[in-house]
Amino acid sequence: MRLNHPTGQAAEDKAADYLQKQGFKIIARNWHCAFGEIDIIATKKQLLAFIEVKYRKSAAFGGAAYSITPSKLLKLQRSVEFYLQHNRHKGDIRLDAILIEDNKLSHIENIMD
Repeated sequence: MRLNHPTGQAAEDKAADYLQKQGFKIIARNWHCAFGEIDIIATKKQLLAFIEVKYRKSAAFGGAAYSITPSKLLKLQRSVEFYLQHNRHKGDIRLDAILIEDNKLSHIENIMD
């Protein structure tokens, strides 16, 4: 599924490009299940990473990080669990966020910690 909003699509494209430059292989984008959506699923060696991408024009009102609410985290966690029930993986698993604001990208690892 493609994003309807060009700004959101551009942010996810930027995040995917960044991940590939870091050595990740993108295996899915905008993966959906009954619990929600995972923006990017990527692997690097034995790591399977689920990445939530958030874009904000500026850091005003809390910025991109503020938009990852406890209810959003719960949806992400349930989506990851559903994915893993249907797709075997023998390695590490991580839920990350890529935040883009003020045209700067930040990669936050292990957002559940």
